[in-house]
This record gives sequence, structure tokens and C-alpha cells, in this order.
Amino acid sequence: MTKELELIGRARAKGDSIAISSTTGGRTYSDLLDRSARIASSLLQSHDDLKEARIAFLATDGYDYASIQWGIWRAGGVVVPLCLSAADPELEYTLTNSSASQVVVTQELRSKLATLCERLDLTLSIAEEMGDAPARALPKAGIDRRAMILYTSGTTSKPKGVVSTHANIQAQIETLVDAWEWQASDRIPLFLPLHHIHGIINVLSCALWSGATIEAFPSFKIDEILSRIAAGAYTVFMAVPTIYVKLIQALNALSDAEREPIIRGFADLRLMISGSAALPASVHEQWTALTGQKLLERYGMTEIGMALSNPFHGERRPRAVGQPLPHVDVRLKSESGEIIANENEPGEIQVRGPGVFNKYWNLPDITAESFDEGWFRTDDMAVIETGYYRIMGRLSVDIIKSGGYKLSALEIEATLLKHPEIRECAVIGMPDDTWGEAVSAAVVLEDASDLGLEELREWCRDRLSTYKIPKKLLILESLPRNAMGKVTKPPLRDLF
Repeated sequence: MTKELELIGRARAKGDSIAISSTTGGRTYSDLLDRSARIASSLLQSHDDLKEARIAFLATDGYDYASIQWGIWRAGGVVVPLCLSAADPELEYTLTNSSASQVVVTQELRSKLATLCERLDLTLSIAEEMGDAPARALPKAGIDRRAMILYTSGTTSKPKGVVSTHANIQAQIETLVDAWEWQASDRIPLFLPLHHIHGIINVLSCALWSGATIEAFPSFKIDEILSRIAAGAYTVFMAVPTIYVKLIQALNALSDAEREPIIRGFADLRLMISGSAALPASVHEQWTALTGQKLLERYGMTEIGMALSNPFHGERRPRAVGQPLPHVDVRLKSESGEIIANENEPGEIQVRGPGVFNKYWNLPDITAESFDEGWFRTDDMAVIETGYYRIMGRLSVDIIKSGGYKLSALEIEATLLKHPEIRECAVIGMPDDTWGEAVSAAVVLEDASDLGLEELREWCRDRLSTYKIPKKLLILESLPRNAMGKVTKPPLRDLF
């Protein structure tokens, strides 16, 4: 079906409403439509349609980003967002693997890509100059066309290009707009990376689909954002767990008088969401105690958009990611191949629905292996507890097989973080002749802590016995800081 993308059509109805604001001023939906049309015209040149040519781009400002993204789509191209913090080898991999035909960049970022594009013989177009192109008739991009390639983190292999169609993207947006009750009156800050599905879909696309207003920041600027929160600038807030930890630390460092208007600003928000990583229950509880807000935690991936969410109305349970979102099917499958029907039995999360991606770019075998009779295999293990899914971790990384048990490194980390003198920790499985894998932890203590190993051992015995951990827990590195603030690294020692 070939017609104007619904995202574009919906923007026309918003006209002079503010779409994206920043320190440089506010831009309307009409501004966004006009500039993206001119960028599309510049990309097309003498062609009638880019016919799914891959166009890579790099921009910081939300208005620049959205204008370029929409321009590529309106010209019939596939967007390949680049990572602002990526080094040349990573950028080169993305450009060559996607077979990008050209790169669009803002003037301020030109130097980051100029030499690389010259070496790769790629056309480098400057967004500010493209805006001067005369508008022309644009192609109608069918909803089943490929629209975007996002690259996975590549923790276990080279990053894979995740190809999504316009239909996939629209389904992901509609699911969240429905579940989280997005409204045209919503106002949201955008400081998340825009090469990642969290920032692109959950914030930018959902807001623009709904006719809401985005306030864009080039990065997470905590003082500016807290000032805007105190001013009542937003109705919705989305962040990752690390940001909530930093916000808690910042608020606790303020005087009561400084803290009060900020706390009131957070309390007045209609919705606060955490995602992209597991949210420790301790952080969830601290945030509620501090602001009165119960964070909504959800679960998703680059390949599927969002699949599970705590409810907008109802219990938002710490350590859980809720239930399947509208129009998304989710099941658990055991290692033996059985579909799990009972609660409290762990299995791999498998997902199907209109938001599930099209394929991995140029990887047909891996694409085929990633599906089980139409269900996408996430490689994440979960368990259902009284109706809510709880993520145990990645099968390849976070599940420790010890003494016949499958232990969640994420759960053990969450428990360790409840200790008032532990600032950070990481839990992994270490090869062990007796247990298969021994649970091992690296711990960073608070600056003023004098927590001793024996005291920590005793605390662990009391708190971690419920996880059926074998009587051997190793501490890889207890990392207290000395008087000069330098981290010290003692040798490997048994924690039990």
C-alpha cells in the first residue's frame, strides 16, 4: 500500500503546535514538515524515489535529528542512525556493513565524519545546506517498505543490523501510545541517545505521533533538567536506571529548600518510566520514598520494540516488567522445548507481533536461527510470578549454572545493592570444578565505608540463602577507596 506515512499525515494536523523545543527556540510541526520535505528533495536530486537506499546520519539536536530522519523516509530511504560517541572503527563498520549510499550530518559534527567519508568515497551532505533545496513532489513510501537499520551492541559478536519496516515502527508506536495513554498535551525531555530504540521510538516517535512537545537536550544535563522539573515543564519522563541513581544522589545532596520544588515537580508528572536495563528494586523503592512516584518498568529490545510493561493503571511492581503490551504475544519456552504454562518456572522469552523486526541485515542464517516457528527468540530468561514477568537475565551472560541450579546474576546484584555500604557491584559465573560455575562478585564500596570482608560474608549468608547459592561465593575485587580516593584491588578471596 503506497500512501503518505501516517506519522507525516498526523503532523499536518498539528500545524503550528510546538513539536520540539531547545535552547535555540521552539519548532512547530509545520517547521518539521517543511524542513524534512526540503531535505528529502535534496536527497532525491534527479531521482523519483530512493528505493530503500541506506542513508546514514548524525545529529545532536532533536529538531535536526527528526528533520533528517523524516527527510530520508519521505524520500523513500532507510535511515541508519549513527552513534555520537562511536569511534572511527565503529562508524566505519556501520557505514560499510549497511552499504550506506551517503551520509547526512549537521555542520557542528561535520569534522567527525569528513575524513572517514572521504576515505570511503561517500557523499557527505550538510543538513543546514540541504534545507535550501526547493520543495518537489515526493514519493509515497509503502508501509511495508524497510525504514530503519539499528545496530545491536555486539557484546558477543559483531553488531547486527536490525531492519525494521515502516509497519514495524508504526506498530511499536501505536502499542505504547495505547498502553501509556500518550496525549497531545504531553511534554517530555529528550536526553537519551538517538541511535537506540529507547530514544528513537519510546520518546521521539511516540511524542511526535501524539502531537506532544519534546524539549531536546544534547545529553543528560542534570542541573538544567532538575531546574525544568521544578518549573513544571514536563508531564512524562523516561530514563535509564543509571540516571535515576544520579538523580537520587543529586537530590539527597540538596538542602530541604532546594529539594522541595524539584520533588513537587517530579510528583506532579503523570508518568515516569525506566528501561534499557534492569532497575534494582532498591532504586525503585528509594525513588518512590523520595518523590512519591512509582516508576513504570518495561522490557523491550531493538528487534521487537517494547513487549512487556507494568501497567499505567495498576500495580507497578519492583523487580518485575509487567505483562504483554497491546498487540504483542509473549511466551516462555524451556530449554527442553516445552511451552511453559505454569508460574515460577523459568524459560526463554519469545515474542511475536506486528512490531517484531523484519530481518538482520545480510544475515539470513542468523535471522532464521533467531525465530522459532514465527516467534522471535530473545535469549532472555524470565519467570512469571502472580501474573507479572520478572527478567532473570541473558541466557548467555546473566544466568549462572551452579550446582544444578540456574541463578540470576541480576537478582544477586540487586540484593547486594541493598547493602548501605555497597555503591556498585557486578556478579558473574566463574568456572569451578565442583559447582560448574561459582557465583562471583565485584563490589565497589561507598567512599566512607570501612566494611570488612568478614562482615560482608556474614551479611551475604543471611541475604543470599534464598537464592539457593552453593556455599561458595567468591569476591573478585572488593574495591574500597583509600584516603587519596584511589581504588584498591585486593586478590581473589572467598566470600563464604
